Amino acid sequence: MGETRKISLSVNGKTYEEEVEVRFTLADFLRQQLGLTGTHLGCEHGVCGACTILLNGRSARSCLMLAVQADGQEITTIEGIAPSEEEMHPLQEAFRDNHGLQCGFCTPGMLTTLIEFLGDNPDPTEQEVREAISGNLCRCTGYQGIVAAALDAAQRLREAKGV
Repeated sequence: MGETRKISLSVNGKTYEEEVEVRFTLADFLRQQLGLTGTHLGCEHGVCGACTILLNGRSARSCLMLAVQADGQEITTIEGIAPSEEEMHPLQEAFRDNHGLQCGFCTPGMLTTLIEFLGDNPDPTEQEVREAISGNLCRCTGYQGIVAAALDAAQRLREAKGV
């Protein structure tokens, strides 16, 4: 084991105090040390978006951050976006209902990206959704189902707020 540091962070609402190798990326820490394997590793260069998580509510590529940089931060991974184990997030429901996933590899990064986007833009156009996900690569869907799911989720979220 190489040089380590103790970090404390919140992941999906749970506080962790962990000893971590300073060379570990946040993605590796989440997957290997915390067992949260929903965050996927694709390119490991920040290009594909598969490793996208929410860092203090904003999307971030976990393959480009060291785990020690997340010390004191609040992280939400795909495992933490649903309100409960029995209930899915409206975006997850919309992905299911609109065939927004096929193999599922890009899905965690797409969902976390879109959660931030829909929080900032609750009534997007199709073009705005396409721009929002332009940093996330999908090799299966052709993106139409993902775009339809995002627009559907935006509607569901607005209705839940009574807008």
